[in-house]
Amino acid sequence: MARKKIIIIVIVIVLLTVVYFPGFSKLQELKEINRNLEGEIAGLKTENEELKTEIHSLETDPTYVESVAREKFKKQKEGEIIYKTR
Repeated sequence: MARKKIIIIVIVIVLLTVVYFPGFSKLQELKEINRNLEGEIAGLKTENEELKTEIHSLETDPTYVESVAREKFKKQKEGEIIYKTR
């Protein structure tokens, strides 16, 4: 009788392990994906704040607009000569 109980307990443990382990593995995988996505979201939030600051500067600061135009679009003031260096 005790031997039958041990066999039943072992079978139940094996079945629970077989049923539980794949779900546990999937849960760990999803947690890792979630951590990666949270990191990506944090980076995008930071980038978004930087872009908002730049937009504000472009809308309100003529000196900043001039510096961006000079740097990105190679603009110059009238009568100014630009020398390119390597």
